[in-house]
Amino acid sequence: MPESKVLVQVEDQRLTLTNLEKVLYPSNQFTKRDVISYYTRIAPIILPYLADRATTFVRFPNGVEGKSFFEKDVSRHAPSWVRTARLPADSRRGGSDLIDYPVIDGLPALVWAANLAALELHVPQWTVGPRGAKHSPDLLVFDLDPGAPATIVECCQVALKLRDLLAEDGLVAFPKTSGSKGMQLYVAVRTTRDEQTSEYSKSLAETLNSRYPREIVAKMAKALRPGKVFVDWSQNNPNKTTIAPYSLRARELPTVSTPLTWDEVESCRKPYDLVFTAEDVLDRVDDLGDLFADLDGNRTKIPK
Repeated sequence: MPESKVLVQVEDQRLTLTNLEKVLYPSNQFTKRDVISYYTRIAPIILPYLADRATTFVRFPNGVEGKSFFEKDVSRHAPSWVRTARLPADSRRGGSDLIDYPVIDGLPALVWAANLAALELHVPQWTVGPRGAKHSPDLLVFDLDPGAPATIVECCQVALKLRDLLAEDGLVAFPKTSGSKGMQLYVAVRTTRDEQTSEYSKSLAETLNSRYPREIVAKMAKALRPGKVFVDWSQNNPNKTTIAPYSLRARELPTVSTPLTWDEVESCRKPYDLVFTAEDVLDRVDDLGDLFADLDGNRTKIPK
């Protein structure tokens, strides 16, 4: 198929969109045009969860059945108006290499990313300031990953236990699907050290593992995980990222990492109960609004 180009005006920026009819999700003929349309329509809801965060793209230029790659450094091809944050490539290794992460802070940047077939948008649990200075974490995230034959149904059962454990410390958890097999719990927090969220989340994961050893595992070793739910506390490592709320996922269908109500978590009986596609999510937002809207208003200090 010859490459097609369309020049569009997105707010105050002009963008060239390409190959709009390219099918990126073959199972239901979801095209790049559909991807851009979804991100344009969900923009008012998703942008607050991307703002001021150094974003990692997972790009699928030939669709979800083709090869993909992670992209953090966009310095060679990003338009001059796309905000970037120059940060160390990996502080764990003590390297001096700096890379320019994209910061998706408006509709033009979001459409630009969608046109790159950046289907998945992953962000860290910390923000950057106007000059790129990295702040301490403001989010605590638990990734609940089921080991087959466990599914998201078992993740929901663990999520309820974890919600109650967090509540004992005065923390309010907000659930969402991963858009893939599992789910995540988010807590808005105040911290003064990068390590606080990792230390605290590890202690809670280990507490759950000790109380429910037949259902929950707190170690990453895959040999321990069949039939159990891995409470992945390591998502709070400052060098890790998590799929952003309302981001598409590169699955067979254009599923979305979708905020949930606790009633939905409690009533989940089949994995398909909590599968939501792009169109489903747009309808949910029309009906329910943003279920993460109160997240920031429940910000709490990490307990000692």
